[in-house]
Amino acid sequence: MDIPDSPDAPDYRLAFQLAPVGLILSRQRHIVDCNERVCEMFGAAPEQLVGQSFRILYPSADEYERIGARIAPILNAHGVYADNRVMKRVGGPRAGETFWCHVTGRAIDRSAPHAAGIWTFEDLSAQRPVTAALTAREREVAAQLMRGLTSKEIGRELGISHRTVEIYRARLMRKYQASTAADLVQRLMGGV
Repeated sequence: MDIPDSPDAPDYRLAFQLAPVGLILSRQRHIVDCNERVCEMFGAAPEQLVGQSFRILYPSADEYERIGARIAPILNAHGVYADNRVMKRVGGPRAGETFWCHVTGRAIDRSAPHAAGIWTFEDLSAQRPVTAALTAREREVAAQLMRGLTSKEIGRELGISHRTVEIYRARLMRKYQASTAADLVQRLMGGV
């Protein structure tokens, strides 16, 4: 692709395609368009992604449903949502591999948060590898722990009791061989 000679004639399609972060345009949680970085990150060609539900990028159907339900009211209230979550590579030599990803989205119309949106994806696997096999709920609890939330706050966020959160945190501590909650967060963040 050639860069336009004239600064007066910006090529927005080129900017979209060559952006240093993954970009997806969506309608009703389906991929309408994506850039080269998304294809590299998820190991897929554009034709494998365009027209597909975002479900294809999630490790499980439960996570796709729960995260979608959780972000809708936030998008409705603020128009923007961001988090770190575990996603799944679609194709290539690492197909099926899970990785930590920073996801940010903006609803085009806050009153219809899933109707149309713009989403960015940043692969965090170099700084934060997924080193243990985690269940869907463990991944959700881990993501909230990395935000610095308490068990009660995580319980409210995920719609489960704080005691259930503590059970998942204990499982995570065993899997990551962490001795304290702070040690667990450090290991989740890739510090160990």
